Amino acid sequence: MWYNLIIRWMLSSPIHGLLSENVMLISFKGRNSGKEYAIPVNYVQSDGIVLVTSYRHRTWWRNLREGVPVTLRIRGQNFKGIGESITSKTYVIKHLQDYVQKVPKHAKYFNVALDSDGNPNLEDIARAAQDRVGIRIQLKTS
Repeated sequence: MWYNLIIRWMLSSPIHGLLSENVMLISFKGRNSGKEYAIPVNYVQSDGIVLVTSYRHRTWWRNLREGVPVTLRIRGQNFKGIGESITSKTYVIKHLQDYVQKVPKHAKYFNVALDSDGNPNLEDIARAAQDRVGIRIQLKTS
């Protein structure tokens, strides 16, 4: 997508702060091609874990099956980690629930309603999970 070039540039520049609260770059090598990819994605970070979601029809996440080394550009800094895409329905439901609970304002992107306490509607989560995958990145410590 043409706009990914602009977003990648912004996230790698001194003006990254305009986007980097919720958007990061994930870089990895293609499983078959060995080509280096850098994809801008929305994310949630908590306790050394970064959560990302993608539509199943997109193909980039397939490179992360079985866990692979990745580099993340988060808030102007690079981090190393192991990224793994997970397609299990049970996992994706839990993944989306955690994602939305950590950043409730993202519920609208998944068409998930929140109750008066800010908890996501589980039926909405299950529906949203049908066409998504979860990507879990374990950050490396030094």
